[in-house]
Amino acid sequence: MTSIYRFSVQAQDGSLISLSDYRGKVLLVVNTATACGLTPQYQGLQELYDTYQKQGFEILDFPCNQFLHQAPGTADEINDFCSLHYQTTFPRFAKIKVNGREADPLYAWLKSEKSGPLGKAIEWNFAKFLIDREGHVVNRFSAKTEPKDLEEAIQKCLGNMINY
Repeated sequence: MTSIYRFSVQAQDGSLISLSDYRGKVLLVVNTATACGLTPQYQGLQELYDTYQKQGFEILDFPCNQFLHQAPGTADEINDFCSLHYQTTFPRFAKIKVNGREADPLYAWLKSEKSGPLGKAIEWNFAKFLIDREGHVVNRFSAKTEPKDLEEAIQKCLGNMINY
């Protein structure tokens, strides 16, 4: 079975980062946008990060400009916006494409592991994939799923719940 650890992604500065650096962590992979009606989800994502990061939880933020060009600007501009308006501190990567022939290989794999409301395609900004400590996709949540509604699934992956 393939895991997320076989992928490398581009950091905001263009350098390559191996996702094996996150081995043993519970990950939430999210395609984001700064000019979207769902952008306020950044606040809920940061709250999850503040609550669970010390237990081995990471949010991997991938800005995506594919949906009505709702992630305009440079990496620095996106970072400044998120820091200023939502005080985000979780890792943010370079802009990527999540659908189509130019979809990033990470997203091609994520979609092959779990379908969503539109089948394999990412339906909009803020679609979310939960990855367990072994690097496997546990669940996929729609863009409209509020971050607070992921808490039970995150706790389960972190091992904070009985019957996991």
